[in-house]
Amino acid sequence: MKKYSCEIHIDQAIEDFISTEETFPILENVENEKKISTNCSYCDTPASYVVANG
Repeated sequence: MKKYSCEIHIDQAIEDFISTEETFPILENVENEKKISTNCSYCDTPASYVVANG
């Protein structure tokens, strides 16, 4: 599972990940070249973080 998140929705992305995967996620910054084309999973803001399981 992989969720992209902006600064505002990071808590929601982490909670959704934990409830679905039943484990803690790895939190990484979105690479600068991908920020322009990758939006938050919860809104249209460019994503700042990737919440994933590796």
